[in-house]
Amino acid sequence: MLPHIIGVAGWSGSGKTTLITKLIPMLIARQLTVSTIKHAHLGFDIDLPGKDSYEHRSAGATEVLVTSARRWALVHELRGAPEPDLRQLLATLRPVDLVIIEGFKRTTPVEIEVHRSSLGKPLICLDNPAVVAVVSDMPVALPSTIANLALDDLETIADVALTRAVPIAQLFFEENER
Repeated sequence: MLPHIIGVAGWSGSGKTTLITKLIPMLIARQLTVSTIKHAHLGFDIDLPGKDSYEHRSAGATEVLVTSARRWALVHELRGAPEPDLRQLLATLRPVDLVIIEGFKRTTPVEIEVHRSSLGKPLICLDNPAVVAVVSDMPVALPSTIANLALDDLETIADVALTRAVPIAQLFFEENER
């Protein structure tokens, strides 16, 4: 399988992260490798003041790589440079079967929307043609071209994610065609 991508979109509090954390083990059980990219709207830190890596970054290092026997993390400070786009971020990942992208509304070519009626927010799919399915806590009125999935039907959601995901190469090809 070539590396593929699928986005998960939705309003804050809709359950995007919860859905993704339930899907990942299911996809791994299907013998797939999975990575994720999560967009944070505001600045964020993965280390704390007083830690060596934080101090290196605070001192002005452009990149700080922290490693141990269990994991490694690379922090890249933009220092005023523009935020990288999705293509640039995907290029930094090691190859996997599927990359799940959370929080890049209107940037990911294919998305599954997570919708909770209790939030009182409009459906994103109504003005975003990238949405191919809506996962909701209750059935919602949708165009016939968009799948309507129950939030607890994880097997079907995983199936839709895999069948509708697009090759990463397609994202790069489409951008070059513009």
